[in-house]
Amino acid sequence: MSDHPSNDKKKQPGGGKPLRSQAWFGRQDKMGFYYRSFLKNSGTPQDQFDGRPVIGICNTWSELTPCNIHFRDLAEHVRRGVLDAGGYPLEFPVSSLGEVTMRPTAMLFRNLASMDVEEAIRAHPLDGVVLLMGCDKTTPALLMGAASADLPAIGVSGGPQLRGVYRGQIIGSGTNIISMSEQLRAGEVTLEEFHAAEAGMNRSAGSCMTMGTASTMASMVEALGIGLPENAAIPAADARRALLARMAGRRIVEMVREDLKPSDILTRDAFENAIRTLAAIGGSTNAVVHLLAIAGRVGIDLTLDDFDRLGRDIHCLVDLMPSGRFLMEDFYYAGGLPAVLRALGERGLIHKDARTANGRTLWENVENAPNWNAEVITPFETPFKPESGMAILKGNLAPDGAVIKPSAASPELMVHTGRAVVFESVEEMHHAVNDEDLDIDASCIMVLKHCGPKGYPGMAEVGNMPLPAKLLRQGVRDMIRISDARMSGTAYGTVVLHVAPEATAGGPLALVRNGDLITLDVPARALHLHVEEAELAARRAAWVSPEPHAARGYQRLYIDHVLQADRGADFDFLVGRSGSPVPRDNH
Repeated sequence: MSDHPSNDKKKQPGGGKPLRSQAWFGRQDKMGFYYRSFLKNSGTPQDQFDGRPVIGICNTWSELTPCNIHFRDLAEHVRRGVLDAGGYPLEFPVSSLGEVTMRPTAMLFRNLASMDVEEAIRAHPLDGVVLLMGCDKTTPALLMGAASADLPAIGVSGGPQLRGVYRGQIIGSGTNIISMSEQLRAGEVTLEEFHAAEAGMNRSAGSCMTMGTASTMASMVEALGIGLPENAAIPAADARRALLARMAGRRIVEMVREDLKPSDILTRDAFENAIRTLAAIGGSTNAVVHLLAIAGRVGIDLTLDDFDRLGRDIHCLVDLMPSGRFLMEDFYYAGGLPAVLRALGERGLIHKDARTANGRTLWENVENAPNWNAEVITPFETPFKPESGMAILKGNLAPDGAVIKPSAASPELMVHTGRAVVFESVEEMHHAVNDEDLDIDASCIMVLKHCGPKGYPGMAEVGNMPLPAKLLRQGVRDMIRISDARMSGTAYGTVVLHVAPEATAGGPLALVRNGDLITLDVPARALHLHVEEAELAARRAAWVSPEPHAARGYQRLYIDHVLQADRGADFDFLVGRSGSPVPRDNH
């Protein structure tokens, strides 16, 4: 049985740019035999090598990443789309970052996964790539890697889970984990009730169904234009998620023929659109550090000041947990992100001409988007929470910046001066909050050190510290908390995060002592430590840098090369892009 004869085309049909994959498959020599013949062991016919675009399906499926557990099926729908459009699909795995299982934090491995993606794209005979992303850090990791490789790429998010339901009440992933764990500590629920809620929360495949980091980053994929419209909110269990994956498979073949690359889409206008969208959806603070890192890969000089300048006057329009009541399933039925983008565009708050992956402008995609539920996606004139975009704080405690999410904070604490109660480590904090003798009251400010990029290492989501048990029993449900850590996008509270420079790097946070007065003034964007400069200088002179947590391996590399949070916590040697030149032959 013979297959079709070889076609030695070097260019795409229609005379487009030569396909990169033809440097492997279009050769009629020893190496062409080598590259083609091994792929034929799966029954691949000769005509798959005839000059059609080779599309990589970059899959972060893993049983250790439960949010991405349906990605085998999703990849099959992408494959069908690629074949529909005349491409040759080849699926490949990369590191999968499971937020719920990885220790000390999935963020530690974001940069490693981005390297995996970048090098896998560059090393293989690919002309374009579909990025299957879901759980928190898989989205920025894949976007960072693809941006540095700069081959045509399109993002497909896995979608949120269905609503959590417990005893007839809607519960949200992460958000109600936090609230119910506090109720358990306060003696308000039993252990049996706690376990029953666990079973009712996660009812389907998909990522957190609150506006946590996974859903926020899926929204950023759509707002940046690197994914298709409606990418953000279609539930994982909805057949329309499979349809979107198939359409992305078709579209990536066209993108290769058009040579539409991440650098053509991820422009400054695109990032400004994303920042304003982040404010309008009440998105996760984690998006700040991820957008900074992605921008660095494409050479966009994005700064924390851009987040404050562009986002501070934007209303939070979306009433979703953790800031509000509803969940991502409700958001999708209400109109999803296109309805939010239309509301922003009608007020001149987005760059309408920004290019997107489907070949149209952002405004062409959303100008007729309906809003089916004004309770979930509130009108701009009567917003869910006015002017509550991401706030960037600066002052002598955070000279390079810190982040707070006003939409998830307590209004009465937005301007407050309190006595610092300091924890030198997360272990010390966890022990102290259950200590009945801890010298603390509701007016105090909890301060946690050494949980930043170098200090943890990896900048774990421990910034939303649990409140002291004795205060919980008094009915206290929020306090100001300050750290160099991150917090889950599903979390809530008056929590100051990403303090830069971090304590382990010798930032002023390292010098705070019990009893110091600190002022948080969110309207003034200020975070001030009330200690004289002379005293701070004396403390600094006596300060001893802590020993690093790792002596070897990847963690050592991370500690030595990670940038601070205000620069995206990327590696210093990964900023920028190298493109996808064809490497030397392997034999």
